[in-house]
Amino acid sequence: MDFYFPTELPERIAFIASALTAIIGLFILLLPAQSLRIAGFSVGGITGDGYGSVRSTGGLYLGLGLCAILLAQNWTYLALGASLSAAAIGRLLSMLFDRGLSPRNFALLLLQVALGALPLAYVFGYIPSVAG
Repeated sequence: MDFYFPTELPERIAFIASALTAIIGLFILLLPAQSLRIAGFSVGGITGDGYGSVRSTGGLYLGLGLCAILLAQNWTYLALGASLSAAAIGRLLSMLFDRGLSPRNFALLLLQVALGALPLAYVFGYIPSVAG
């Protein structure tokens, strides 16, 4: 079985966003305490159940990213983009209603918006193909 790497620029951009999502998921899965610190939590009082929830979320990001990479189909890119966009909406709501407006939250929002928008832009044809 050969590893598929897209040759067209639009799909390549969606593929790279999927790979970055998988890498972020792997980081969260393997290093939950560091991930929580980056997200703004103090790690001292977190129980094993809390770490389990964090690792589970990392596994979700890893699984979505890997599925999009390995299957390389429009519907897998659509699922990844829709999921990350929904997560970005949740972060935006938190920024508005939970007094979460901070530079860190804003930077993470931009990351989620970018990683969600790139696969969606590919699926819906908003990234022009470079004619060669």
